[in-house]
Amino acid sequence: MSILNLLLPAKCVVCASGGEQFCEGCRESLPLLRPPLCERCGAPTAWPVARCRECFGRRLAFASARAATEYDGSVRRFVAAWKERGLRRLALEAAELVAGAVPPPRASLVTFVPPDRERILLRGHHPAERLARELGDLWELPVRPLLGWARSIPHQRGLGLPERRRNVAGAFRSAAEAPSRVALVDDVYTSGATAAAAASALRKGGARRVEVITFARVVR
Repeated sequence: MSILNLLLPAKCVVCASGGEQFCEGCRESLPLLRPPLCERCGAPTAWPVARCRECFGRRLAFASARAATEYDGSVRRFVAAWKERGLRRLALEAAELVAGAVPPPRASLVTFVPPDRERILLRGHHPAERLARELGDLWELPVRPLLGWARSIPHQRGLGLPERRRNVAGAFRSAAEAPSRVALVDDVYTSGATAAAAASALRKGGARRVEVITFARVVR
């Protein structure tokens, strides 16, 4: 045991019990998303559907979206520790949960939603990129940045669904030529607005099929 562990014993980021940064009990109790799911956006449904009430009628540039777990209170604490407290090793925990719950994408390359400049300066890391790189290792797929920002946007937090969609429309640009099939990684799928805008930019950069993969997903 290191001196740091003696001075600052590890506590679970979810339940605060001692011993591990993410304890086995909390790992096993996460609300994993299982079928039936909406074929397009990955929302839980009563039976398999091609489009659910959440994505019906929307023009979505991605072919599918899948997440490992529902964004409930325990997952919110996990994500906050990973993103805001700088516990970067939780990215591997998140990636292993994704790889265990989500089928590997039919893609030749993994990319990620680009970092917000202000937030990466505050955090010192980019969670979506770290998750993408961990997943790339697990799936044995190359990882490359393909997207940049076309313009700055206000933060999404606190905005309603229509405002979120307008806020990010056209916010991304293609920064490199994309292969035909791409897996797009982000940490949390909230409304799908960011994923749709980023996928649209990838399509303009040459991708024909974009699969969105996130650690968690807001369930309405």
